[in-house]
Formats: sequence, C-alpha cells, structure tokens
Amino acid sequence: MNTTRNNRVCIQSDAIPAPRFRYSPCVQIGPVVQVSGMVALDAATGKLAEGGPAAETRVILANLKKAMPDYDVTLDDLLIARIFTTRFDAFAEINAAWEEVFTAEVIPPARTTVGVTALPLGATVEIEFSFVQS
Repeated sequence: MNTTRNNRVCIQSDAIPAPRFRYSPCVQIGPVVQVSGMVALDAATGKLAEGGPAAETRVILANLKKAMPDYDVTLDDLLIARIFTTRFDAFAEINAAWEEVFTAEVIPPARTTVGVTALPLGATVEIEFSFVQS
C-alpha cells in the first residue's frame, strides 16, 4: 500500500520481501526516489541469502530490478548507490557481482563503498539507491 503525505509518497513493492522493521522501503518526493538500504533477503523465504558478499550483492541487485517497475524508475535513472559491507576484504567479489548488472552497455551510477562493523540481520552487504526520474 502506497501512502502520500505532504508531497511525499511512500512506495511499497510486492515483488520483494516486506521490511522487517518500521521504515519506508522507498520514498519519493518530486522526481527523487530514495530506496532504503537493502540486504539480500530471498524473495521466496524472506531469509537472508547465503553464499557471502558476492551472492548477497547479486540478490540485492536482483531484488532492486524486481521492485523498479513499482518504484517507476529504471537503471538509467539511478544517480548513486551506497554500498556498506562488513567484508571489505571481499570488495573484488562485490564489484564483480555489481559489474554483472552494470555492463559496458549501462552507464553506471556514482557509487560509494563503506566498510562497517555490522549490518542488519547479519548481512555482509547492504546497498541503498537514489534515483532521479527523467
């Protein structure tokens, strides 16, 4: 269920697991669409995906792509992605999974990667996304 208040639209997507905590998974104000940090929740089970940082990155990006039609955005609208990881030593694996989506045919967004000590649900990767609709 999407809700609107003061020009702010909170968007839900049934294509991905619902949030486990109280927050808006996606908020739009004008042309700006902000997607909250996503961890690698399996769409079928709602559990954290197994397989480490690369596998988690693949699930996050797959979930994002499933939700993008509900958020009314495309990869061309993606302005910046912020990656948080507890496994900075596995950055090459995370980047390899990233490059499976952001190939030479896709202009990649700006990106920041930050090493952290812990993430929700024991995840090793969390990514948040900022879009600007064209």
